[in-house]
Amino acid sequence: MLSYRHAFHAGNHADVLKHLVETMLLDYLNQKDKPWWYIDTHSGAGFYSLEEGFASKKAEYREGIARLWHANDLPAALARYVNLIKSFNPDGQLRFYPGSPMVAERLMRDEDRVRLFELHPADFELLEDNVCHLRKMAIVQKADGFAGLKAFLPPPPRRALVLIDPPYEVKEDYHTVEKTLKDALTRFATGTYAVWYPCLQRHDSQQLPEKLKQLPIDSWLHVALHVQHPSADGFGMHGSGMFVINPPWTLHAALQEIMPVLVEYLAIDSGADFVLEHVSR
Repeated sequence: MLSYRHAFHAGNHADVLKHLVETMLLDYLNQKDKPWWYIDTHSGAGFYSLEEGFASKKAEYREGIARLWHANDLPAALARYVNLIKSFNPDGQLRFYPGSPMVAERLMRDEDRVRLFELHPADFELLEDNVCHLRKMAIVQKADGFAGLKAFLPPPPRRALVLIDPPYEVKEDYHTVEKTLKDALTRFATGTYAVWYPCLQRHDSQQLPEKLKQLPIDSWLHVALHVQHPSADGFGMHGSGMFVINPPWTLHAALQEIMPVLVEYLAIDSGADFVLEHVSR
């Protein structure tokens, strides 16, 4: 199925959590001079206008990044993320929102590389246009990122962030995430893997973090942001989560400070809360 277009959701609460964590992970990799790779299995178009097209129809960014736009009391890592988004809006007005590939592009150095997958034909063309300035620093493939990932593991520098962010428009995606990670860990056990998932009232969504905890890994972090009570009819996304394998040791403490602030700013109703747990053996 290729009906999903991320532009409808650009800049919403799920993007805030996902790109906050992505920024924190890449900032950590940048603390060393050694190069890294960023591999994105489901890249989308890479960059979105919030004033026209799909993003303007639902305007979900108004309950996401827009609520943080004028905040001046944010924890340092959260302020860092908001300022990164502002760098794509130099006139100070919230008009554009970067997808995960463009967040990585803004943080990468000359020696770093990006590897991007996108299967939707329209989004693939947009993605190619949006990253064409990277030239030899990026490889963009019109392919299934689940299947294509194995060709890039292990990456030559042995340092990488792999973002796995499927649309979950078919329930098989949940199983495929688990299967893909099992294979990836046999090829590149020391890599950092970040899995985004939606918080839904369905068994597959609720069980995904628990299944990922059972992978052969020594270190993981799970963070979820719920912005409202689950709907009475059982439909719709009431939050989202990130499961990080081999996270930086600094990530948990930073999120302990950030998550209560995100709940305060992004809450839609009294059901807003967060989950934060980690294991390091």
